[in-house]
Amino acid sequence: MAKGLIGRKLGMTQVFDEKGNVVPVTVLEAGPCVVTDLRTEEQHGYKAVQLGYDEVKEKALSKAEVGHVKKNGIAPFRTLMEFRDADLEVELGANVAANLFSAGDRVRVTSISKGKGFQGVMKRHGFGGGRMTHGSHFHRAPGSIGASSDPSRVFKGKKMPGHAGQLKTTVSNLKVMQVDLDNNRILVKGAVPGPRTSVVRIEVMG
Repeated sequence: MAKGLIGRKLGMTQVFDEKGNVVPVTVLEAGPCVVTDLRTEEQHGYKAVQLGYDEVKEKALSKAEVGHVKKNGIAPFRTLMEFRDADLEVELGANVAANLFSAGDRVRVTSISKGKGFQGVMKRHGFGGGRMTHGSHFHRAPGSIGASSDPSRVFKGKKMPGHAGQLKTTVSNLKVMQVDLDNNRILVKGAVPGPRTSVVRIEVMG
């Protein structure tokens, strides 16, 4: 079986733990996913289970994407992901749901973080900026970005203004607080990257 699921971030709320403490949690829709393909050592050089999430009409995908799932007689899905080192004793077309998880599990969640557009160095990199006093002409600017005649260039990777956010981000070691099998939802302690309704990859740790 796969060691994880594809899901969707639904938002945040709070629950009480066994000691009565308030715990902030993120609600994740975990599946249901369908096994769309299997990767084997003999054929591909590694073991993995490929899962599909969010069934769509064929016209929403390219011919190559539709053909990939059709070769196994499976409906097209908007999102496909592979989970490596999985137990391959599972049939194509099998459904995988939130029962993969149980309360107390530790999971790793990967998603695309919120995009913040073009930002300056203070918001993007946490620069301190200059004095806000009267007469100061240095407030939120980056300041000097390099030497003069030597080396006569700006080194690659210099922290500069630019597009912030919208990066693949992973948060590890999140504790599963509750599992709602009826609605295919899990509640994990803490925050998860990405806006509401964004697609997330949930992997079991350990």
